[in-house]
Amino acid sequence: MFFCAISGEPPQEPVVSAKSGKVYEKRLIVKYISENGTDPITGDKLEESDLIAIKAGLDGNCPSASTTEDVEMAESAPAEEGLPANIISQIDETHQTLSAARKKRKAPAGYTSPAEVKTFTAQHAIPSLHSASPAGITSLALSRQSPSQFLTGGNDKIVQLYDRSTDKVLASLKGHTKKINQVAFREREGEPTLLLSAGADKIAKIWSHDSASGEYLPKSTIRAHKGEVTGLAVHPTSTLLALSSTDQTYSLHDLVTFNQVFRSVASEEPFTSLAVHPDGMLLALGTPSSTIQIYDIRTGGIAASLKPADAPPFTVNTLSFSENGYHLIGPDSLSSVAVWDLRKQKAAHSISLGEDFKVHKVAYDFSAQYFGVAGTAGGRVFAHKTWEELIKLDEGGDMQDIAFGNNGKDIWGVTGREVRIWGST
Repeated sequence: MFFCAISGEPPQEPVVSAKSGKVYEKRLIVKYISENGTDPITGDKLEESDLIAIKAGLDGNCPSASTTEDVEMAESAPAEEGLPANIISQIDETHQTLSAARKKRKAPAGYTSPAEVKTFTAQHAIPSLHSASPAGITSLALSRQSPSQFLTGGNDKIVQLYDRSTDKVLASLKGHTKKINQVAFREREGEPTLLLSAGADKIAKIWSHDSASGEYLPKSTIRAHKGEVTGLAVHPTSTLLALSSTDQTYSLHDLVTFNQVFRSVASEEPFTSLAVHPDGMLLALGTPSSTIQIYDIRTGGIAASLKPADAPPFTVNTLSFSENGYHLIGPDSLSSVAVWDLRKQKAAHSISLGEDFKVHKVAYDFSAQYFGVAGTAGGRVFAHKTWEELIKLDEGGDMQDIAFGNNGKDIWGVTGREVRIWGST
């Protein structure tokens, strides 16, 4: 396994203790041995000669997708193994910066506390979004640069950008031929905002904001996968897009050149959800067999496999990392969610939501103080660590997606054709 038992992070130079079988970052365990002479987990006597180097192999080939301007990114032939060196450099630099900041970070001043979340009430509903047939919003994303704007995908194959402050649809974007599974913003200082979507039609699409016209123009269509695209996430570098698919592969795409930079070798089973670790080193991928596979994004190798003990078969259809990087939340049955401690690679806690509650989506807030679960009986928000249920969001019934606004000041959910907002009065 590729998590350091001291730091809880993927080691740059992994070694395993011959005494305990635990994996460590070499420089950290060598320092610990020199100061203590023991294994930090078991307390047994340990010497540097007891450490065995682990050599991670490359489990993925890197296809390079050639594209014409503004259009199709089709599946391409395998090129060099692994990610290009410049991409790995970006990932490493981002990891070092974010990891150092994360360990020291506290919730921003004025951030909503769990106690304040308890006082939230329904504040606003935006009805009649998307088409009446086939009806239903499937995915939601909130803008951080323009907090009044949000992006939705629907069963009607449309991606829609809406401004709450003006109550106007800013863009209604077509191009998919089946329902939208995921939507996201790519917002980066000094660069045009990108709107991204992934669909059941096996494609992902990218639109770019044009400052001259104020419109969102088609930038790229990604046809890298042979199955439904189930997961979409912008990497913390802001220059990479990750996609997962039922074709048993995931892929990475450069958001500067719009080229494909990596395609994994086929897994043994389809991928049904995807999340990127906040430091950018790991990908979590859900499967239909109750298992979460954790991949090292740089090598394409599996770093860990997480599966609840004695669980009946279910599909891991949603995943979310905590912003401090230590925990991952996902369903551990059709009607419950588990919070996984990545440092120990075991579930820290499981929350049963009742037999009438089927999980659609999970999401941590930015401060990692609480998390939300959307499902057939509405939404729930729980405090991290105490696991207290802070609030039920059941006004609209079946909730397909849930998101937290800036500074946790409000909670957003999608029910039917409506986007609902809860907050303080």
